[in-house]
Amino acid sequence: MDRIDSLKVFIRVAEAGSFTAAAEGLGLPRASVSLAVQQLEARLGARLLHRTTRSVQPTPDGAALLERARQIVADMAEVEEGFQRAPARLRGHLRVDLPSRVARRIVAPALPGFFAQHPEVTLELRSTDRAIDLVQEGVDCVLRVGPLASSSLVARPLGHFTLINCASPAYLARHGTPRAAEDLAAHWAVDYAPPAANRPAPWEIAGATPLTVPSRVATNHVETYIACALAGLGLIQIPAYDVREHLAAGELVEVMPGARPAPMPVHVLYPHRRHLSARLQGFIDWLGAELVPHLD
Repeated sequence: MDRIDSLKVFIRVAEAGSFTAAAEGLGLPRASVSLAVQQLEARLGARLLHRTTRSVQPTPDGAALLERARQIVADMAEVEEGFQRAPARLRGHLRVDLPSRVARRIVAPALPGFFAQHPEVTLELRSTDRAIDLVQEGVDCVLRVGPLASSSLVARPLGHFTLINCASPAYLARHGTPRAAEDLAAHWAVDYAPPAANRPAPWEIAGATPLTVPSRVATNHVETYIACALAGLGLIQIPAYDVREHLAAGELVEVMPGARPAPMPVHVLYPHRRHLSARLQGFIDWLGAELVPHLD
C-alpha cells in the first residue's frame, strides 16, 4: 500500500472511529486496515490513534495529521484529475478566515449557492478578527480589510470598502449635525479599538491629519460599536455596507459626506504556492464575485 493509500485508510479510520467500519467502507480486510495504520505510525514515529474496546480516537499527533492528510489526499486527486480530459470538479476541504461581519452578513448567506455549485467541497469558516499565521494554523486563505503589514503571503486585491460617518437621528437632534471637521470638538464619538490594537482608532478624514474626538464609550466589537451608535451615544465611522439597512430604515444618518475617511482596501491573502489548488482558486473567485456589490 503506497503512502497516499495509507493516508486514505488513516482518514477513514479516524472519521469512522472504528477499524471495522473503516474496513467495510473501504472494502478491505480489517487486518489490512490495521496494518496500514501501524505502518504509517512506524514511518512517522508517532502514535496516531487511541485504541479502546469501544472506539478509536485520534491522538493529538493524529488530529494534527488528519487535517494535513485530508489536504494531501484532495490535492493528489486534483493532480490526477488535471490529466484527464474532463474538467476537474472542485473537491476537498478548505479552512478560511474572514472578518466576522463579512462572514455573517455577506459570505454565510451566499454559501448555499457555493455548495450547490461545488457539492464536494467542505468548508471550515473561521472569524478571528486578528492576524494569524496561515501556515502554522493550517488556514488556506484569509480576507483582510485595511492596510497590510509586510509579509511573505500572496495578496490578491479585491477592491475597497467605502467608509462613512454616521449617527442616529436622536443623537443629531440633541447635539446638532456636524458639517465639517472643526465641528467635531463639540461632539461625541463612539471609540472603536480593533482586536489587534491597544488603543482606539482616531477619527480619520481622507487627506487630513487624524483627529481625536471626545468619547464616553469604547468597544472592540463591531456589533457593539453599531449598537452604541443606534442608542445615540455618538458618531461612528463604519463601512457603508455594514449599516446599509440602518441607513435605509432611517435609524442612522450619514453626516459630513465630504469628509469621509479614505476607503479601506480589501485583500485575500494565501501562502505562496506555485500551483494554487483548484478548490482554493475556485473559492477565491467566488468570494471576490460575492463582494463586488459591496466594494468600490
